[in-house]
Amino acid sequence: MVSGEAVLRRVRWDRTWRIIRSIWPPVDLFEDIADPHDWEALVAVEAKTNPRVRDEVGDLGKVPPARRIGGPGASLVMAPFVHCSTARPGRFTDGSYGLYYAGDREEVALAETIHHHGQFMAATGEAPGWTSDFRALIGAIDRDLHDVNAVPEVLHPTDYAASQAEGAARRAAGSDGLVWNSVRMPGGQCIGVFWPDVVTIPVQGAHFCYHWNGVRVDFVKRYGTGEVLEVR
Repeated sequence: MVSGEAVLRRVRWDRTWRIIRSIWPPVDLFEDIADPHDWEALVAVEAKTNPRVRDEVGDLGKVPPARRIGGPGASLVMAPFVHCSTARPGRFTDGSYGLYYAGDREEVALAETIHHHGQFMAATGEAPGWTSDFRALIGAIDRDLHDVNAVPEVLHPTDYAASQAEGAARRAAGSDGLVWNSVRMPGGQCIGVFWPDVVTIPVQGAHFCYHWNGVRVDFVKRYGTGEVLEVR
């Protein structure tokens, strides 16, 4: 790999791990058999009697019809693309467009979300306790992505200026997504894909609850088994 340049490489992971808040509502539209090219028309009709529909579905204009996906579970992939916001930027986006982030194993996804949830909790000043429920989404990927590990500053732990610029440039140039070494879990890898059709529709995995001690997330509880993991 040449220093400072992203290179295209095939990413084949039998499993990808994404962890999301359990309160995220499914969008039935994406589960239906309707042609994705017809979604705007269907939403417009439904919104005449239910004004909440457009907010629930999100901004369909963020995803070209040819790159939309439908069918059972499709809302789990479509959601981050149609509900993105500049109020919620990420490492490789300023929030004006969405990405589907995932790790190459469960521990990576946990570490990444624990970090970001801790930032959110610190900003809101909520009281300590078992505060939020999450669930894992397990999918797969087999696609050429841009490896950005050699690009200066894109893996800075707190400053996202360079990484957001890199993400915007790669997306505009037609890239399907990025792969990089996890900043929060040494030895792990992450992907961020620019379009829903790049990954498979995931299945639901384990459910978790994060404990906030007033300073950081210090414990994670795995529902189902009751196992409590200490976050070091």
